[in-house]
Amino acid sequence: MIGYVTLGTNDLEKAAPFYDAIAKELGVGRMMEFDTFIAWGDAKGGPGIGVTKPYDGDPATVGNGVMVALLCKDTSQVKKVYQTALENGGSDEGAPGPRGDDGFYAAYFRDLDGNKLNAFCMTSG
Repeated sequence: MIGYVTLGTNDLEKAAPFYDAIAKELGVGRMMEFDTFIAWGDAKGGPGIGVTKPYDGDPATVGNGVMVALLCKDTSQVKKVYQTALENGGSDEGAPGPRGDDGFYAAYFRDLDGNKLNAFCMTSG
């Protein structure tokens, strides 16, 4: 159902390498790029993620309660995406591990602008 999501940034040049590294770990690259917007994903289909300078010219701010979840193929990839985020300036919001009893495995982090993301996979069910 979701085609792509966008997150605001106040410094596109600084945000781009952070998302380039995460996208590479997920096996995708840039699929769209303009002066104020970059999107990563598979242009042939599937959801993507973009970062943009706000259209109205006001500063980008973090949405309270907003989080983007990045689907990973397995727990190893969850760990790699999380580590990649931290190595590229992201901050920890929850180390990789199981959450609950239903096979949900996730790691949480914030990008350089403070937007919250997670990398996750289902390990059963």
